[in-house]
Amino acid sequence: MSKAQQDIRRKRWALEHAAHTGNIRQTCRYFGIPRSLFYVWKAAYEREGEGGLVNRKPVARFHPKTTPAAIVEQILHLRRTYHLGPVRIVWYLERYHGIRVCDATVHRTLKRHGLNSEGDEC
Repeated sequence: MSKAQQDIRRKRWALEHAAHTGNIRQTCRYFGIPRSLFYVWKAAYEREGEGGLVNRKPVARFHPKTTPAAIVEQILHLRRTYHLGPVRIVWYLERYHGIRVCDATVHRTLKRHGLNSEGDEC
């Protein structure tokens, strides 16, 4: 049995124990978990079933400093059409569009989309 299956089994057992006894405080004390965590498990189980009990890494849904999609599209267009490198793309965007981005941002964007200098698909 894998670690994930053991975690799901333990959480489901705690939820079933609380449903059987009707006393959430006693269940949390028995399993050694805080009540707030119990309610998180319960809400996830009610919302998604057993899939909600799987441990997941906390992932940010939105980052405030993400490069806007319009700028990313311009960077990719310049790379695919004119085969410019990161420094020239920065220069072009600033001169002709008034957009200021860092060459490292352009490089990471190209790398994320598979258009970096090592593995060009231009």
